[in-house]
Amino acid sequence: MAAPFRSLVEDYPRYLKSFELFLKRSSEHQCMQDFIHNMLPDILASIGGGRSFFNVMGVGSGAGEIDLEMLAQLHLKHPHAKVNNEVVEPSNDMLHKYKVQVSTTPDLDYIYFTWKKMTASEFEKHWQEKNPGKKMDFIHMIQMLYYIKDPEATVSFFRSLLHKDGKLLIILVSGESGWGKLWTTFREQLCNTEISQCVTTGDIKTFLDTESIPYQNYELLSQMDITECFTEGDQVGELLLDFLTEVIEFSKNAPEDLKKGVLNLLRHPDCSKEVDGRIIFNNNLGVLVVEP
Repeated sequence: MAAPFRSLVEDYPRYLKSFELFLKRSSEHQCMQDFIHNMLPDILASIGGGRSFFNVMGVGSGAGEIDLEMLAQLHLKHPHAKVNNEVVEPSNDMLHKYKVQVSTTPDLDYIYFTWKKMTASEFEKHWQEKNPGKKMDFIHMIQMLYYIKDPEATVSFFRSLLHKDGKLLIILVSGESGWGKLWTTFREQLCNTEISQCVTTGDIKTFLDTESIPYQNYELLSQMDITECFTEGDQVGELLLDFLTEVIEFSKNAPEDLKKGVLNLLRHPDCSKEVDGRIIFNNNLGVLVVEP
């Protein structure tokens, strides 16, 4: 990332605060839940090959709310199967929240949880040493490919772990979303080169197409209210701007021309629409279901 910016992920408390605000202001979790309840069940019906024990893995599972919803759908489709659920998550805080969720959620006796406090790349090394022959029925990577160096290599590795009827589920922002437009326009100024912060499903689809890897593609409609971003000094607006740009205190640290350019683009019809005086950002997600 161009100096003098510091990436928001370097300040975990501020990142968490801005992320929680983002969830409050957006329909992100709602659109994911709609997908999990309406489309995912048919995908899950095709896995497992009639086995009585499923291997499931969440990579970058966070606090586990979405994981548990998917596991519930899996159980509805395969009520007699036991599940070995591997959780790969580098944050102590998130793992703790996930474990609390598990302890307060009834009827999870069919799941055996294995906790791996590590990054995806650490896990890859660990797996190759410990489980070279083990295969997975369902792997999901939700909103996590931004935080790794090489998303294509990561997708290839986790795809290689699938059973012949397994599925790899990837959720990222859509290339057609406001995020896609923002990152295309200001990639050089905003995107951290140490990780793949600006990756979209468009980038992953290009890779999969090039490698002739079969996949299904879904677009999830989502939006976020960013109205306060346009009020100078507004604390909510400043946190939202930090989240949108992934820069700590963007409005204070960005040069005036960059700040003006970002705000103009965020307000542009390519990124947002005005509804009842509110500025509503296009937060659409893409879902890729990758075949073995």
